[in-house]
Amino acid sequence: MNKKESNKVVVPSIPELLAPAGNFEKLVTAIHYGADAVYMGGKQFSLRAKAGNFSDEKMAEAVEYAHGHGVKVYVTINILAHNRDFAGLDEYLLQLRKAGVDGLIIADPGILRRARKCVPDIPVHLSTQANVTNAQAAEFWFEQGVSRLNLARELSLDEIREVRAETRGELEIFVHGALCISYSGRCMLSNYMTGRDANQGACAHPCRYSYSLVEEKRPGEYFPVEEDERGTYIFNSKDLCLLEGLPELVASGANSLKIEGRMKSIFYVGGVTRIYRAALDYLKELPAEAWANPAEICLPPIFIEEIEKTGTRGTSENFFRQAPTSSEMLYTTTRVQMKVEPVAVIREEGETPLVEARNVLETGDKIEYMLSGIESVPVTVIRMETEKGEETHRANPGNRVHLFTEPSLIKAALNGILRRNKEC
Repeated sequence: MNKKESNKVVVPSIPELLAPAGNFEKLVTAIHYGADAVYMGGKQFSLRAKAGNFSDEKMAEAVEYAHGHGVKVYVTINILAHNRDFAGLDEYLLQLRKAGVDGLIIADPGILRRARKCVPDIPVHLSTQANVTNAQAAEFWFEQGVSRLNLARELSLDEIREVRAETRGELEIFVHGALCISYSGRCMLSNYMTGRDANQGACAHPCRYSYSLVEEKRPGEYFPVEEDERGTYIFNSKDLCLLEGLPELVASGANSLKIEGRMKSIFYVGGVTRIYRAALDYLKELPAEAWANPAEICLPPIFIEEIEKTGTRGTSENFFRQAPTSSEMLYTTTRVQMKVEPVAVIREEGETPLVEARNVLETGDKIEYMLSGIESVPVTVIRMETEKGEETHRANPGNRVHLFTEPSLIKAALNGILRRNKEC
C-alpha cells in the first residue's frame, strides 16, 4: 500500500476514481468531471449489452481521448462464458492491445486463461461477478495472474480491511450505484422470466418490476404482494452510496473506488463522478492528524445534499456497516421522484455558450451550471439564439442554442452540464 507517515499518523493515499463510460459521450463527461479511469465495453463479451458500447474504431478513439487527458481505460470482458462465446475472443483481445487499453475486467476463469495466454502484457482486473468475499479467494485469483480484485458488494468495511491486511495486489471497491438483489449480479431471474441472460449482458432487470400473486384456479385475478402497507416492489433495493463512509474506505487501503452506471445518463455519470472527485480532493487536503481516527472525519453537508440530486432509488450503505434490512429496499415504487433534472450540455464555450438542450429550456428559466468541483453556479436565462442567430424563447431536447444568462456563463467549460430544480 502506498501510505506515508506524518508524526506517526498514517496518511492514506487517495485511491483512483473509476467511472462508467457506457458510450463516448459518457466517457467524455466522466473525464470532464474528474475520473482517473473509466471502464467500458465493446460490442461483445460485456455484461451491459444494452449500453451504447464501443466498436473497435470507437474503442481506439476513446482510448486516445482518455489517454490525452491522463485517464486510464479498462474494458469489460465479464460475461460468464459458454463454449460458443470463445469464438473470436483471441482476435478481440489482440484488438484491445492494439487500441492500448490499460486493463481487462474479467469474471470467467476460461476467459482469464485465454487473456493471460494471448495478451499477457495487459493487466487483468477481476470483476465483482467473480464474487470474491474472503482473503483466501483473493489470494487464489492473485496467483492466477490477476493484478486487481473488484471485491463483492456483499462485504462489510471490517471484511474489506481483513482482505486488505491478508493479501497483496490491488483492491477495487464499488462505492456508488445500483445494487442487484442477487450475489454481486449473479442472477437467473431475468433468464427464467424473459429469456434474457443477465450473465451474458442482457438483464431485463425484473428485480425492478411490480409483482402480484395469481392463484392457480383463479386465472386473471390478481392479489397484491405486500410487506405491510409498503407495496409490491419486493426485490427493488435502494442504490449503493458509500459517500459518508469514504474516509474509512480510503483509510482501509482501497486502491480504486468504482461507480456503477454504464447504462445511466450523462447527468448521473457527471453528477456522481464530480461529487466523489470533490470528496476525494477534500480528503486529500486534510491535515495529517485528521487521519488518526478516520471514523470521525465528516464530509461537509453539501456533499450529501448534492448526492441526493443524482440518484434514482434513494441510498443504502448495503453491507458496509451491517447486513441490510427491509429499510434498504424501495417497496412503493421503482424509483424516487427526482427534484433536479438536466437541461443542457455545453457544446461551445464563451460568454454566450452554445448548449445542446436535454429537456425543454425556456427564456426566464432559473438553472445551475455544475462546476467541476462541488459548487454550482445559479443563473437565469434572459435570451436564447439559434446557431443562425435567430432569437427563440424555447429550446426542445436536441436543439442547440446560444444562452444569454445573468450572470454570464463565461466560465462554463466544454462538456459541462446545466441542471434545473423541478420545483422552481
